[in-house]
Amino acid sequence: MAENTPNTPEAPAPPKPAEAAKVQPKKETVRISLPPKPTAAPTIKIPTPAAPRAPSRRAAASSATGITMLDNGLAVAAAVLGLAALVSVFLLLRMLQFQ
Repeated sequence: MAENTPNTPEAPAPPKPAEAAKVQPKKETVRISLPPKPTAAPTIKIPTPAAPRAPSRRAAASSATGITMLDNGLAVAAAVLGLAALVSVFLLLRMLQFQ
């Protein structure tokens, strides 16, 4: 019978001289000075008038409500047209009943 010889691990071998030559030299650090970061833009102050004029009472009243003469005219025209449409529908329905 053949003898069984177990595989025994070998001790690590010292590095070969060729591997020692592959070690790379340490790289040098280069520092670059950068310009300072820009600061926030300066705030521009707008001068205010010395004595602001108060609006007249009539102008204040119309601007507070926001309703002008044009708005009033358009509202009246819409009401008249709506009433005319209702009357015409009513008359058309009466005409259909008599046929």
